Amino acid sequence: MRTCKMALSSAIIGSLCLGYTSAFAPYTRLSTSSGSSVIQNESSLVMKDYPKPNIEDTDNYRFAESMSSSFSTSLRVKDESQSKKVAIIGGGLSGLACAKYLSDAGHQPTVYEARDVLGGKVSAWQDEDGDWIETGLHIFFGAYPNMMNLFSELDIHDRLQWKIHQMIFAMQELPGEFTTFDFIPGIPAPFNFGLAILMNQKMLTLQEKIQTAPPLIPMLIEGQPFIDAQDELSVTQFMRKYGMPERINTEVFIAMAKALDFIDPDKLSMTVVLTAMNRFLNESNGLQMAFLDGNQPDRLCQPMKEHIESRGGQVITNSPIQSIVLNPDNDQIDHLLLRSGDKIVADEYISAMPVDIVKRMIPKKWANMPYFRQFDELEGIPVINLHMWFDRKLKAVDHLCFSRSPLLSVYADMSVTCKEYYDTEKSMLELVFAPCSPLAGGNTNWISKSDEEIIDATMGELARLFPTEIANDDAWPATKDQGPSGQAKLVKYAVVKVPRSVYAAIPGRNKYRPSQTTPIPHFTMAGDWTSQKFLGSMEGAVLGGKLAAEVVANRALGNAEKPIKEIQSHIIEAAATHVAKEPIGVKGTGAIAFGAGATLRKKDEELLKESDPAQFAAPVAV
Repeated sequence: MRTCKMALSSAIIGSLCLGYTSAFAPYTRLSTSSGSSVIQNESSLVMKDYPKPNIEDTDNYRFAESMSSSFSTSLRVKDESQSKKVAIIGGGLSGLACAKYLSDAGHQPTVYEARDVLGGKVSAWQDEDGDWIETGLHIFFGAYPNMMNLFSELDIHDRLQWKIHQMIFAMQELPGEFTTFDFIPGIPAPFNFGLAILMNQKMLTLQEKIQTAPPLIPMLIEGQPFIDAQDELSVTQFMRKYGMPERINTEVFIAMAKALDFIDPDKLSMTVVLTAMNRFLNESNGLQMAFLDGNQPDRLCQPMKEHIESRGGQVITNSPIQSIVLNPDNDQIDHLLLRSGDKIVADEYISAMPVDIVKRMIPKKWANMPYFRQFDELEGIPVINLHMWFDRKLKAVDHLCFSRSPLLSVYADMSVTCKEYYDTEKSMLELVFAPCSPLAGGNTNWISKSDEEIIDATMGELARLFPTEIANDDAWPATKDQGPSGQAKLVKYAVVKVPRSVYAAIPGRNKYRPSQTTPIPHFTMAGDWTSQKFLGSMEGAVLGGKLAAEVVANRALGNAEKPIKEIQSHIIEAAATHVAKEPIGVKGTGAIAFGAGATLRKKDEELLKESDPAQFAAPVAV
């Protein structure tokens, strides 16, 4: 089995090719009696969903399920005296998940969300036309065990639209064409990759595949310790250290890196890639993807809110925190002060804020503690999410597509993939624009650019990738070389800028991600950036909230505290001489102020220039 897995690991990196597609429309490869194949163009497409795959038969799912059930059994309060009033700062997925599981355990959580919408980085809102604008293009994987458990617990699995078990990549060297990686039904992991290896003849030579396999052997033999140790190396450094062919980077790793963390391979920690690969190698349906059937606030956040409230908890929006006020006698939290002037007093306090916002809120008396000083080593990565409406139907695929372009990460035609956005007449593409800063490996601080500049650059990429679809449009100079066959014109767009998205998983960051347990009694940390094995993602956010709930529930029963993660010695040394200052707090209102995304107005841009000037700095020449 180990030998097989070693060979199959190279399949993920080197074998993403079973057939070609053209423009937006996939070709189907049809077998003939001679065993050869022909290509047939599908010019029309209707949305087709697939049955929910078997995602329950994995160790990760069973562990997540067991952890969930513990809140109703072993971690549940034994009497009312153990039930705690818990104040949770932040109504993103992590804060909502934390409140959900605390309410299951018999506690009284209240979520305080600064904005008028729940979800944080999965929030969405309607524009003046009634169209939904999403903070990001969010995909649900079979290898998201805590998220899949949550859908089951809330009885909303029917809101996931599962797509065919396939990955689709644009071909850089063949504009307008794609390559697919198909998972054959009924063949378990890791053997489903094996068949792909045997059939793949398109992208990499046999010699390149052989060169790819040896570096993955330690991952399979040593497991997680080896994976964690690679955090000091970027993907590119790992490749060169182990003699992997450079073409692996251009053919596959660029797409993987930008999809996983919006970062180019020369900036992304190899631990991120190996973690994903290890998960997908061991779960037959781990890479199968689903779309939510509508907007995230209604279809995901609202059921979480209703669950919390049905068990005595509360979820309150428009309640920004002004400051964390300490008891002068012991430096523990006395209360939370809201901007409204209200004081929130609780038995337990949990921060579910993004790391960049937490750093602005740390009280002065905590500032010299090594636990909090390590936060300085973490920061959110900028990313931009685009919505682009066209005047006609594009020949789309009913799936997520990996663009492999210099400026774009992934995209989907939401008018095909999602029920709420379904439209038989016109297409709406949702695209992730990345990398968009030097931190992520880009050459431009795109957050500082105008919406028009960003859309023009994107139209140029779409014109290159799909030459038979996009029209030559005077409104967008980047399309000037398009031929007469392209007819689709852009009629509307929305540019959602997220200056600080998930934590930047650049090399060497994992060791600074803090435990949920803090050195402050009755104060716990949640969030996808805290220490947990599923990285910065929706799955990581749910797990981070779940782990924070576990800390509080465990403490309420009088059990020993969960340990604080080891802190690096240089952080401890530096903390001793750190000059503590009063927290600067959060300035302004709206999504950007609180670490989420928005379509920027002029006043938002001015606030961002003041609070996060790095987004407007000129790239440093190398």
